[in-house]
Amino acid sequence: MTDRKGHDRRYGIDPTKIREELGWEPETMFAEGIGKTIDWYLENRQWMEHVTSGSYQNYYQEMYGSR
Repeated sequence: MTDRKGHDRRYGIDPTKIREELGWEPETMFAEGIGKTIDWYLENRQWMEHVTSGSYQNYYQEMYGSR
């Protein structure tokens, strides 16, 4: 199967507009943030197993599937 037209492999983030219009600056640089994210998932494996299990997905479908 060929890839769909216009399907980018990645999206580069350009924060210029939000910096110029709102004066926003990131509090955490990417390398630090990705490290913290990975650490969180490693420290919370039980949560991850719960939310990816079939029982959780069944619950989610029952609660929100008809919306």
